[in-house]
Amino acid sequence: MSEEIVALSAVVLSLLIPIVAISFGIYASIRKKQNETELRRLIIENHTDLETAKALIEQQQERTPNKFISLRYACVLIGLGVGALADYLLNIGDDIYFWLVIAFGIGLGLLASFIVELKLEKQEPQQDSQPEP
Repeated sequence: MSEEIVALSAVVLSLLIPIVAISFGIYASIRKKQNETELRRLIIENHTDLETAKALIEQQQERTPNKFISLRYACVLIGLGVGALADYLLNIGDDIYFWLVIAFGIGLGLLASFIVELKLEKQEPQQDSQPEP
């Protein structure tokens, strides 16, 4: 009886995850459209001049891509590997301790990526201010 419940819950959850993800994606896109429409309506109502309106709309549409996303994923995966290696070397038998060691490794990976991102962001303005030959 308990095996049937576990199997049924696995099927329900595996179907529920994509449904929730798609629903949140649709909600986010609808919300984005509403925000853009609201911005345009406010520009029209406040009789904003053309240059300011263009700047506001371009600023709203312009998104800077995250340059460090691959670094973050790489550090998380390295932390995951270090956590799994530590678990293997320590021969931890309990499932809860396995997941704690894995979570600790992922946390270390995120911390490492944060520190590297801070250092790279501090170096970036210095590189921009140097004159090009």
